[in-house]
Amino acid sequence: MTTNKTNLKTNALGLTREDYKGAKSTLCPGCGHDSISNQIISIAYEMGLEQYKVIKLSGIGCSSKTPAYFMGGGHAFNSIHGRMPSVATGATLANSELVAIGVSGDGDTGSIGLGQYKHLIRRNVPMVYIIENNGVYGLTKGQFSATADEGQVLKYYGKNELPAIDLALEAIIGGCTFVARSFSGDSKQVQTLLKAAIGHKGTAVIDIVSPCVTFNNSPESTKSYPYGKEHEIALHDIQYFAPDYVMPREEITADYEEGTLIEVEMHDGSHIRLQKVGEEYDPRSRAQAIQMLEKSQREQLFLTGLLYYEEPRMTLGETVSLTDTPLARLPDAKLRPPREALDKLMQSMM
Repeated sequence: MTTNKTNLKTNALGLTREDYKGAKSTLCPGCGHDSISNQIISIAYEMGLEQYKVIKLSGIGCSSKTPAYFMGGGHAFNSIHGRMPSVATGATLANSELVAIGVSGDGDTGSIGLGQYKHLIRRNVPMVYIIENNGVYGLTKGQFSATADEGQVLKYYGKNELPAIDLALEAIIGGCTFVARSFSGDSKQVQTLLKAAIGHKGTAVIDIVSPCVTFNNSPESTKSYPYGKEHEIALHDIQYFAPDYVMPREEITADYEEGTLIEVEMHDGSHIRLQKVGEEYDPRSRAQAIQMLEKSQREQLFLTGLLYYEEPRMTLGETVSLTDTPLARLPDAKLRPPREALDKLMQSMM
């Protein structure tokens, strides 16, 4: 539903930010997931996304409710637990023109859906895969999830004796060509990474630590607001520039000191520019990314930013040689071969 645009700023499509909202959230007040939904709304408005070209996908969990809260004019599919990657695979194969945004959680991705997650990455399904990571199962009263800190204590569930699964590390090892981590309380970084992910060709994973204010917000937890605010270490300052929004080049580069800048070009011609902060870190090095994430696990560091990026490889549609015209737009004559063609095929197999 469009709003009264009197005195409201509009984007290139003539839409206001309000037009990109969805239903009212039913999550706990202060939930980090709502902050992420707000950042998606902001970047969709700024980028002028056509909502009818967007498909929102999810599985089960608090995180998987959130697609209802942004871009109410888009398509949406809420799948069963851990099976969102299968639906995303089918949807993007059927219509390669869709902008696919999947929202999952640490349970939905790291437990029942881990196998699907790994194969989606292996196949390089073109989509943005957002993990809203809080370390607990919020819908079932806060049990430890697969990403919970080893040694963490929760009031009603005792001590977690198992090591955490690092879903960003799993993505890099699995062959993902765009992997990032952020904190739901860092709106600027979240928005920048989302814009870059949408411009990426293939699977783009963003693992966003999103505190559960009800069950997992003690200062000792690395998934809490206090820990995130105090311990977040940004690997770099990030700025994103799309062709339609980029300022004159001279103005952009004037803010940076010589020798401190990494520029990465996305598939669509947009750029992400990384200014090094502290760590001498190059996200184009797979070995360095793995080493850095292993270090962060050992030392309980909360590193955020673009963790890994490489030149895009073939997407699943290209691998299986689909037509340039999306399958959803092909006429029946192209999709359903005549009886004669099927008879000929069967004869060739006898």
